[in-house]
Amino acid sequence: MHIAPPSATPYQDLTPDTVLNAVDTTGRYTDGTLLPLNSYENRVYQVGVDGGPPLIVKFYRPGRWSDAAILEEHAFLKELADEEIPVVAPLADGDGATLLQHAGYRFTLFPRQGGRTPDLERPEQLEWLGRFIGRIHAAGAVRHFSHRLSIDVRSFGREPRGFLLQSRFLPPELAPRYREVTELLLAAIERNFVRVEHVRRLRLHGDCHPGNLLWTDAGPHFVDFDDCATGPAVQDLWMLLSGARADMETQLRHVIAGYRQFADFDPAELQLLEALRALRMLNYAAWIARRWDDPAFPRAFPWFDGPRYWEEHIQGLREQLPLLDEPPLALDL
Repeated sequence: MHIAPPSATPYQDLTPDTVLNAVDTTGRYTDGTLLPLNSYENRVYQVGVDGGPPLIVKFYRPGRWSDAAILEEHAFLKELADEEIPVVAPLADGDGATLLQHAGYRFTLFPRQGGRTPDLERPEQLEWLGRFIGRIHAAGAVRHFSHRLSIDVRSFGREPRGFLLQSRFLPPELAPRYREVTELLLAAIERNFVRVEHVRRLRLHGDCHPGNLLWTDAGPHFVDFDDCATGPAVQDLWMLLSGARADMETQLRHVIAGYRQFADFDPAELQLLEALRALRMLNYAAWIARRWDDPAFPRAFPWFDGPRYWEEHIQGLREQLPLLDEPPLALDL
Protein backbone atom coordinates (compact mmCIF):
# COMPACT_ATOMS: atom_id res chain seq x y z
CA MET A 1 0.00 0.00 0.00
CA HIS A 2 1.52 3.35 -1.05
CA ILE A 3 1.17 5.94 1.69
CA ALA A 4 1.83 9.65 1.38
CA PRO A 5 4.84 10.68 3.49
CA PRO A 6 4.47 13.16 6.36
CA SER A 7 4.28 16.78 5.27
CA ALA A 8 3.67 20.18 6.84
CA THR A 9 0.16 20.22 5.40
CA PRO A 10 -0.74 16.53 5.29
CA TYR A 11 -4.34 17.01 4.18
CA GLN A 12 -3.83 19.65 1.49
CA ASP A 13 -4.91 17.24 -1.26
CA LEU A 14 -7.86 15.81 0.66
CA THR A 15 -10.58 17.66 -1.20
CA PRO A 16 -14.32 16.94 -0.88
CA ASP A 17 -14.18 15.11 -4.21
CA THR A 18 -11.29 12.97 -2.94
CA VAL A 19 -13.30 12.05 0.17
CA LEU A 20 -16.41 11.11 -1.81
CA ASN A 21 -14.45 9.22 -4.45
CA ALA A 22 -12.67 7.23 -1.74
CA VAL A 23 -15.99 6.02 -0.37
CA ASP A 24 -17.26 5.25 -3.86
CA THR A 25 -14.28 2.94 -4.45
CA THR A 26 -15.66 0.63 -1.74
CA GLY A 27 -18.91 0.07 -3.65
CA ARG A 28 -20.91 2.24 -1.23
CA TYR A 29 -21.90 5.06 -3.53
CA THR A 30 -22.26 8.50 -2.02
CA ASP A 31 -25.12 10.93 -2.59
CA GLY A 32 -22.81 13.96 -2.57
CA THR A 33 -23.45 15.09 1.00
CA LEU A 34 -20.43 15.60 3.22
CA LEU A 35 -20.21 16.85 6.81
CA PRO A 36 -16.79 17.40 8.46
CA LEU A 37 -16.70 16.18 12.06
CA ASN A 38 -14.60 17.43 14.95
CA SER A 39 -11.18 15.81 14.68
CA TYR A 40 -7.72 17.34 14.66
CA GLU A 41 -5.37 14.37 14.50
CA ASN A 42 -7.19 12.71 11.61
CA ARG A 43 -9.86 13.95 9.22
CA VAL A 44 -13.30 12.51 9.82
CA TYR A 45 -16.46 13.05 7.78
CA GLN A 46 -20.07 11.96 7.76
CA VAL A 47 -20.91 10.95 4.20
CA GLY A 48 -24.35 10.36 2.73
CA VAL A 49 -24.86 7.07 0.92
CA ASP A 50 -27.41 6.32 -1.79
CA GLY A 51 -30.17 4.12 -0.42
CA GLY A 52 -28.69 3.71 3.03
CA PRO A 53 -27.76 5.41 6.28
CA PRO A 54 -24.82 7.81 6.37
CA LEU A 55 -21.34 6.46 7.03
CA ILE A 56 -18.36 7.85 8.90
CA VAL A 57 -15.07 7.89 7.00
CA LYS A 58 -11.79 8.48 8.82
CA PHE A 59 -8.63 9.47 6.95
CA TYR A 60 -5.55 8.65 9.00
CA ARG A 61 -2.88 11.30 9.41
CA PRO A 62 -0.07 10.40 6.98
CA GLY A 63 3.06 9.16 8.70
CA ARG A 64 1.61 8.84 12.19
CA TRP A 65 0.79 5.13 12.56
CA SER A 66 2.15 2.17 10.68
CA ASP A 67 -0.30 -0.07 8.85
CA ALA A 68 0.36 -2.73 11.48
CA ALA A 69 -0.57 -0.36 14.31
CA ILE A 70 -3.82 0.65 12.61
CA LEU A 71 -4.72 -2.96 11.92
CA GLU A 72 -4.14 -3.77 15.59
CA GLU A 73 -6.66 -1.06 16.46
CA HIS A 74 -9.14 -2.61 14.03
CA ALA A 75 -8.53 -6.14 15.33
CA PHE A 76 -9.08 -4.96 18.90
CA LEU A 77 -12.36 -3.31 17.94
CA LYS A 78 -13.48 -6.49 16.19
CA GLU A 79 -12.67 -8.56 19.28
CA LEU A 80 -14.72 -6.21 21.42
CA ALA A 81 -17.63 -6.19 18.97
CA ASP A 82 -17.54 -10.00 18.79
CA GLU A 83 -17.98 -9.98 22.59
CA GLU A 84 -21.03 -7.75 22.07
CA ILE A 85 -19.29 -4.85 23.77
CA PRO A 86 -20.81 -1.62 22.36
CA VAL A 87 -17.96 -0.12 20.35
CA VAL A 88 -18.01 1.22 16.81
CA ALA A 89 -16.02 -1.30 14.77
CA PRO A 90 -14.75 -0.60 11.23
CA LEU A 91 -16.58 -1.84 8.16
CA ALA A 92 -14.84 -4.20 5.74
CA ASP A 93 -14.83 -4.02 1.97
CA GLY A 94 -15.74 -6.96 -0.25
CA ASP A 95 -12.34 -8.55 0.33
CA GLY A 96 -12.58 -8.21 4.10
CA ALA A 97 -10.12 -5.30 4.31
CA THR A 98 -10.75 -2.53 6.85
CA LEU A 99 -7.71 -0.34 6.11
CA LEU A 100 -8.24 1.10 2.64
CA GLN A 101 -6.32 3.44 0.37
CA HIS A 102 -7.23 6.15 -2.12
CA ALA A 103 -5.16 8.95 -3.66
CA GLY A 104 -2.28 8.30 -1.26
CA TYR A 105 -4.44 8.44 1.88
CA ARG A 106 -5.34 5.57 4.19
CA PHE A 107 -8.95 5.53 5.33
CA THR A 108 -11.51 3.41 7.14
CA LEU A 109 -15.30 3.36 7.10
CA PHE A 110 -17.45 3.12 10.22
CA PRO A 111 -21.21 2.94 10.75
CA ARG A 112 -22.66 6.16 12.11
CA GLN A 113 -23.76 5.83 15.73
CA GLY A 114 -24.90 9.01 17.40
CA GLY A 115 -25.43 9.81 21.03
CA ARG A 116 -25.08 12.45 23.70
CA THR A 117 -22.48 13.22 26.33
CA PRO A 118 -22.94 11.09 29.47
CA ASP A 119 -24.01 12.76 32.70
CA LEU A 120 -21.11 11.99 35.02
CA GLU A 121 -23.03 13.45 37.96
CA ARG A 122 -25.39 10.47 37.93
CA PRO A 123 -24.17 7.46 39.95
CA GLU A 124 -26.02 4.95 37.80
CA GLN A 125 -24.26 6.23 34.66
CA LEU A 126 -20.87 6.07 36.36
CA GLU A 127 -21.52 2.48 37.39
CA TRP A 128 -22.69 1.61 33.88
CA LEU A 129 -19.51 3.12 32.46
CA GLY A 130 -17.51 1.11 34.96
CA ARG A 131 -19.15 -2.11 33.75
CA PHE A 132 -18.48 -1.13 30.16
CA ILE A 133 -14.80 -0.38 30.76
CA GLY A 134 -14.46 -3.55 32.83
CA ARG A 135 -15.69 -5.56 29.86
CA ILE A 136 -13.22 -3.81 27.54
CA HIS A 137 -10.36 -4.53 29.93
CA ALA A 138 -11.36 -8.15 30.43
CA ALA A 139 -11.08 -8.59 26.67
CA GLY A 140 -7.99 -6.40 26.51
CA ALA A 141 -6.13 -8.62 28.96
CA VAL A 142 -6.47 -11.70 26.74
CA ARG A 143 -3.83 -10.66 24.20
CA HIS A 144 -1.09 -8.07 23.81
CA PHE A 145 -0.40 -5.28 21.36
CA SER A 146 2.78 -5.56 19.34
CA HIS A 147 2.67 -2.27 17.41
CA ARG A 148 0.81 0.23 19.62
CA LEU A 149 2.36 2.69 22.05
CA SER A 150 2.94 1.95 25.71
CA ILE A 151 1.74 4.57 28.19
CA ASP A 152 4.87 5.12 30.25
CA VAL A 153 7.21 7.82 31.52
CA ARG A 154 9.47 7.73 28.48
CA SER A 155 6.85 7.84 25.74
CA PHE A 156 4.48 10.32 27.38
CA GLY A 157 6.90 12.30 29.53
CA ARG A 158 10.61 12.42 28.77
CA GLU A 159 10.30 12.24 25.00
CA PRO A 160 7.68 15.06 24.73
CA ARG A 161 9.69 17.18 27.18
CA GLY A 162 12.85 16.74 25.11
CA PHE A 163 10.98 17.71 21.96
CA LEU A 164 9.61 20.90 23.51
CA LEU A 165 12.98 21.94 24.93
CA GLN A 166 14.38 21.76 21.38
CA SER A 167 11.39 23.46 19.73
CA ARG A 168 10.88 27.10 18.89
CA PHE A 169 7.69 27.31 20.93
CA LEU A 170 9.13 27.49 24.43
CA PRO A 171 10.19 31.15 25.01
CA PRO A 172 13.92 31.26 25.91
CA GLU A 173 13.28 33.27 29.07
CA LEU A 174 10.89 30.55 30.32
CA ALA A 175 13.01 27.55 29.31
CA PRO A 176 14.93 27.32 32.63
CA ARG A 177 11.67 27.30 34.62
CA TYR A 178 10.17 24.67 32.31
CA ARG A 179 13.29 22.53 32.49
CA GLU A 180 13.35 22.67 36.29
CA VAL A 181 9.69 21.92 36.95
CA THR A 182 9.48 19.13 34.37
CA GLU A 183 12.57 17.40 35.76
CA LEU A 184 11.04 17.49 39.25
CA LEU A 185 7.73 16.32 37.85
CA LEU A 186 9.23 13.41 35.92
CA ALA A 187 11.20 12.28 38.98
CA ALA A 188 7.97 12.30 41.01
CA ILE A 189 6.10 10.40 38.28
CA GLU A 190 8.80 7.75 38.23
CA ARG A 191 8.60 7.41 42.03
CA ASN A 192 4.88 6.76 41.75
CA PHE A 193 5.39 4.06 39.14
CA VAL A 194 8.06 2.43 41.30
CA ARG A 195 5.65 2.36 44.25
CA VAL A 196 3.18 0.27 42.24
CA GLU A 197 5.04 -2.99 41.83
CA HIS A 198 3.95 -5.45 39.17
CA VAL A 199 1.26 -3.16 37.77
CA ARG A 200 -0.84 -5.06 35.25
CA ARG A 201 -0.54 -3.65 31.74
CA LEU A 202 -3.21 -4.44 29.19
CA ARG A 203 -4.78 -3.27 25.97
CA LEU A 204 -7.08 -0.32 26.63
CA HIS A 205 -8.83 2.62 24.99
CA GLY A 206 -6.07 4.98 26.06
CA ASP A 207 -7.95 8.28 25.60
CA CYS A 208 -11.04 7.67 27.67
CA HIS A 209 -12.31 11.22 28.18
CA PRO A 210 -16.04 12.05 28.12
CA GLY A 211 -15.79 13.43 24.58
CA ASN A 212 -15.09 9.92 23.33
CA LEU A 213 -18.18 8.55 25.08
CA LEU A 214 -21.63 8.70 23.56
CA TRP A 215 -24.78 7.85 25.48
CA THR A 216 -28.06 6.59 24.08
CA ASP A 217 -31.18 5.14 25.65
CA ALA A 218 -29.50 1.74 25.25
CA GLY A 219 -26.46 2.90 27.23
CA PRO A 220 -22.94 4.09 26.38
CA HIS A 221 -20.57 3.31 23.59
CA PHE A 222 -17.01 4.40 22.96
CA VAL A 223 -15.78 6.03 19.79
CA ASP A 224 -12.27 6.82 18.56
CA PHE A 225 -9.86 4.05 19.54
CA ASP A 226 -7.16 5.88 17.56
CA ASP A 227 -5.02 6.15 20.71
CA CYS A 228 -5.57 2.61 21.97
CA ALA A 229 -2.43 1.56 23.79
CA THR A 230 -0.89 -0.70 26.38
CA GLY A 231 -1.10 0.66 29.91
CA PRO A 232 -2.47 0.28 33.44
CA ALA A 233 -6.23 -0.10 33.85
CA VAL A 234 -6.54 3.18 35.75
CA GLN A 235 -5.60 5.06 32.54
CA ASP A 236 -9.15 4.42 31.28
CA LEU A 237 -10.74 5.43 34.58
CA TRP A 238 -9.15 8.62 35.86
CA MET A 239 -10.55 10.94 33.17
CA LEU A 240 -14.08 10.11 34.35
CA LEU A 241 -13.29 11.76 37.71
CA SER A 242 -13.42 15.48 38.45
CA GLY A 243 -13.85 18.00 41.21
CA ALA A 244 -12.52 18.01 44.75
CA ARG A 245 -10.90 14.94 46.28
CA ALA A 246 -14.10 13.90 48.08
CA ASP A 247 -16.06 14.21 44.83
CA MET A 248 -13.56 12.05 42.95
CA GLU A 249 -13.63 9.39 45.66
CA THR A 250 -17.42 9.23 45.44
CA GLN A 251 -17.31 8.99 41.65
CA LEU A 252 -14.59 6.38 41.81
CA ARG A 253 -16.64 4.13 44.10
CA HIS A 254 -19.47 4.06 41.58
CA VAL A 255 -17.15 3.42 38.63
CA ILE A 256 -15.26 0.61 40.38
CA ALA A 257 -18.48 -0.99 41.65
CA GLY A 258 -19.45 -1.50 38.01
CA TYR A 259 -15.93 -2.31 36.82
CA ARG A 260 -15.43 -5.16 39.27
CA GLN A 261 -18.46 -6.99 37.93
CA PHE A 262 -16.34 -7.88 34.89
CA ALA A 263 -12.66 -7.31 35.75
CA ASP A 264 -10.39 -7.19 38.75
CA PHE A 265 -9.06 -3.82 39.84
CA ASP A 266 -5.96 -3.42 41.98
CA PRO A 267 -6.40 -0.37 44.28
CA ALA A 268 -2.63 0.08 44.22
CA GLU A 269 -3.06 1.51 40.72
CA LEU A 270 -4.68 4.60 42.24
CA GLN A 271 -1.14 5.67 43.13
CA LEU A 272 -0.70 6.31 39.39
CA LEU A 273 -3.72 8.58 38.92
CA GLU A 274 -1.99 11.94 39.33
CA ALA A 275 1.13 10.62 37.59
CA LEU A 276 -0.95 9.76 34.52
CA ARG A 277 -2.62 13.17 34.67
CA ALA A 278 0.82 14.81 34.71
CA LEU A 279 1.98 12.73 31.74
CA ARG A 280 -1.08 13.82 29.80
CA MET A 281 -0.27 17.47 30.54
CA LEU A 282 3.28 17.05 29.27
CA ASN A 283 2.28 15.09 26.18
CA TYR A 284 -0.61 17.41 25.25
CA ALA A 285 1.64 20.45 24.86
CA ALA A 286 4.07 18.51 22.68
CA TRP A 287 1.20 17.13 20.59
CA ILE A 288 0.03 20.64 19.66
CA ALA A 289 3.60 21.77 18.92
CA ARG A 290 4.24 18.80 16.62
CA ARG A 291 1.10 19.58 14.62
CA TRP A 292 1.47 23.35 14.41
CA ASP A 293 2.22 23.34 10.68
CA ASP A 294 -1.16 21.70 10.07
CA PRO A 295 -3.44 24.72 9.41
CA ALA A 296 -6.17 23.19 11.57
CA PHE A 297 -4.06 23.58 14.72
CA PRO A 298 -3.42 27.35 14.74
CA ARG A 299 -7.13 27.82 14.07
CA ALA A 300 -8.12 25.53 16.92
CA PHE A 301 -5.43 26.56 19.44
CA PRO A 302 -4.61 30.23 18.68
CA TRP A 303 -3.46 30.79 22.27
CA PHE A 304 -0.69 28.19 22.04
CA ASP A 305 2.03 30.15 20.22
CA GLY A 306 2.71 32.82 22.83
CA PRO A 307 4.39 33.36 26.22
CA ARG A 308 1.14 33.55 28.18
CA TYR A 309 0.28 29.94 27.37
CA TRP A 310 3.71 28.76 28.49
CA GLU A 311 3.55 30.76 31.71
CA GLU A 312 0.19 29.16 32.50
CA HIS A 313 1.42 25.71 31.43
CA ILE A 314 4.46 25.92 33.69
CA GLN A 315 2.26 27.10 36.56
CA GLY A 316 -0.10 24.17 35.97
CA LEU A 317 2.83 21.76 36.11
CA ARG A 318 4.00 23.34 39.37
CA GLU A 319 0.53 22.93 40.86
CA GLN A 320 0.47 19.30 39.75
CA LEU A 321 3.80 18.51 41.41
CA PRO A 322 2.64 18.32 45.09
CA LEU A 323 -0.36 16.18 44.10
CA LEU A 324 2.05 13.39 43.16
CA ASP A 325 3.12 13.04 46.80
CA GLU A 326 -0.38 13.00 48.25
CA PRO A 327 -1.97 9.72 49.37
CA PRO A 328 -3.98 8.06 46.58
CA LEU A 329 -7.75 8.30 46.50
CA ALA A 330 -9.48 6.09 49.04
CA LEU A 331 -11.58 3.28 47.64
CA ASP A 332 -14.12 2.02 50.18
CA LEU A 333 -16.71 -0.33 48.71
